[in-house]
Amino acid sequence: MNVAFIPVRGGSKSIPLKNIRQIAGKPLVYWVASAASACPDIDVVYVATDSAQIAATVEGFGLPKVEVIGRSPQTASDTAPTESAMAEFVEGHEFDALVLIQATSPLLTADDLSRGFARYGEEGVDSVISGVEQKRFYWTEDERGARPLNYDYLHRPRRQDFEGCFVENGAFYITSREGFLSNGNRLFGRIAVCPMPEDTLMEIDEPSDWHIIEALFKRRRKAAVDIPAIKLFLTDSDGCLTDSGMYYSERGDELKRFSALDGMGFALLRKAGIATGIVTGESVDLVRRRAEKLHVDELVLGARDKLATVEEICRRRGISLAEVAYVGDDVNDLEVLRAVGFGCSVPNAQPEVRDAAVYVTSRQGGDGAVREVIDVILDGR
Repeated sequence: MNVAFIPVRGGSKSIPLKNIRQIAGKPLVYWVASAASACPDIDVVYVATDSAQIAATVEGFGLPKVEVIGRSPQTASDTAPTESAMAEFVEGHEFDALVLIQATSPLLTADDLSRGFARYGEEGVDSVISGVEQKRFYWTEDERGARPLNYDYLHRPRRQDFEGCFVENGAFYITSREGFLSNGNRLFGRIAVCPMPEDTLMEIDEPSDWHIIEALFKRRRKAAVDIPAIKLFLTDSDGCLTDSGMYYSERGDELKRFSALDGMGFALLRKAGIATGIVTGESVDLVRRRAEKLHVDELVLGARDKLATVEEICRRRGISLAEVAYVGDDVNDLEVLRAVGFGCSVPNAQPEVRDAAVYVTSRQGGDGAVREVIDVILDGR
């Protein structure tokens, strides 16, 4: 049996509770737990924490194969090595192979882990480390002066002929229970390297790292999405253009929070010649006024059957569903998301809606989520 072990603690000093701080629309630890959960080579995913808040957050993910377990304060201190948490876990659990995964590497994927286990299965391999290959010339300096570590400067190789070397990225390590008990270390014996993409060299240790990783997430998402030629952009209102909140004044007036970022996005779509619209089950004047300000081409209030509504708009405009982009967040958007060419959702949408979406934004509804989708569409042109 293969298990994943993800140690997370609540006492991070540089970024308080960083393991459950939101990044790309999800708590940090979600990304590695999700990758491990989706890896067919892993049977159980253990998230070990000393924090009740982190435990509740992870349990709320509802991810298959993921179990939350405790860890002692001694293994969660600022000075405790990760091996101490591993030793505590190994003593109480039976398994064949263990993959140690660090939450600070959120760009990890299930495919990375599967490739790691493939290397672990090679004859003679005792443990595996993840790393990024870099073709750089490394030097060191001491009292004797500077000297190269990985090449001969008298015979400088061309880059295309240079083998380079691997840099440990800290994403994951694979070892056996028997090997760890014998050596007390995550690595032993013959070690193999599992190469990972260059962007995974970044780990989140400082606040400045956060912004870099979020930018990498967005770049990955854009690169992974195959966007058809879009002629009509439609969105739901509540939860997409707004934050889903219902606000009331002292006089009982209903208020909604919209994002100015989305407004500029609609203007950019008009400039690009893409028609726009709002399709919502609501029938409130607030949405009508917002639609007027956005100068949308289509506005449907009180839509009971959204797919039929979108199909009718397409017939009238002489376009196909494949040429439509739609942003939704609730179950009444499901049929539309599955039918259109580019179905999108927001991070706090219903789980089945997120699963049906081709693209899930990193921004929340009412905080520029619709603008994010618009930028992806326009960048893909």
